[in-house]
Amino acid sequence: MKDFNPAPETASIVSVTDRVTKVALGAPATAVHFLGDVAAFIGAEESVTLATGGETNVAAVHAGGILCSASDGKRVVVGGDDGKLTSIDARASVETLATDAKRRWIDNVALHADGAVAWSAGKTAFVRAPKGEEKSLDVPSTVGGLAFAPKGVRLAVAHYNGVTLWFPNMGAKPEFLEWKGSHLGVTFSADNRFLVTTMHESALHGWRLADSRHMRMTGYPARVRSMSWSAGGKFLATSGSDSVILWPFASKDGPMGKEPLMLAPLQAKATVVACNPREEVFAVGYSDGTILMVRIEDGAEILVRRNAGEPVAALAWNARGSLLAFAAEDGDAGLLTL
Repeated sequence: MKDFNPAPETASIVSVTDRVTKVALGAPATAVHFLGDVAAFIGAEESVTLATGGETNVAAVHAGGILCSASDGKRVVVGGDDGKLTSIDARASVETLATDAKRRWIDNVALHADGAVAWSAGKTAFVRAPKGEEKSLDVPSTVGGLAFAPKGVRLAVAHYNGVTLWFPNMGAKPEFLEWKGSHLGVTFSADNRFLVTTMHESALHGWRLADSRHMRMTGYPARVRSMSWSAGGKFLATSGSDSVILWPFASKDGPMGKEPLMLAPLQAKATVVACNPREEVFAVGYSDGTILMVRIEDGAEILVRRNAGEPVAALAWNARGSLLAFAAEDGDAGLLTL
């Protein structure tokens, strides 16, 4: 690879670039997840690359484009444009979990800690319990995102003009949280008190679930495509700006009436963020290829990858917070051991 000069903003930052192990993907990756200490790089087409150190193992999971992925640390579940939902574990064992009856694209997936899996095709959301019982729910428009609540089997289904909260194991009518616009990604806070969506516009929207009170989270110059909760759930770190924007969620009102933190400014857009699961530290990748690790307390920065041209597409930590995996849009990838 060409030897790039560091950007002026990162030239004097402490660097750990020499501790990164290169991973040969050979194709672009759209996401990465950890299965123990094995990094699973999700390809844009057909396959998943499992990496341990510099060793890789490529497994075919779909007969076409891969549209979504989620992991619970034991398996990665992926949906494709071939209408199939498949899973892969750290031993590269692949299983087909479902096939859409109409061969529609499987474009969202979510996993629950108890083993339940949810996915969507068009306007329909599906949930399968660990024992194999499958249920479905139709919503008013195409599903934009899915998320399980951290406690209890409650599924948030984001779509146009709001979010439907569905309890698949209960006969009660689903709840509806309304807010005009197109809602895409969705996430619950770890304490189950707040729900936040990314929107098609350059904004987030949130609700306090106890009373459905709205939280307008605006001010982004670009669409937010990446969200990550800090250790303990004190902050929600987001992309979409030339800094990482962290919304405070430690108080009972969450970010209502509060200004967010803005850390790690760079002359490039933050494209993906990933918070360390153990420490109040996050990793952020930018549109110019730079990757930084940042301490939330004081904004101290460490350089993981110099600006290498292509935007960073994927970041993930292992459960112990001791390994960081990354991939850029051109397929350049690596593993950092801390």
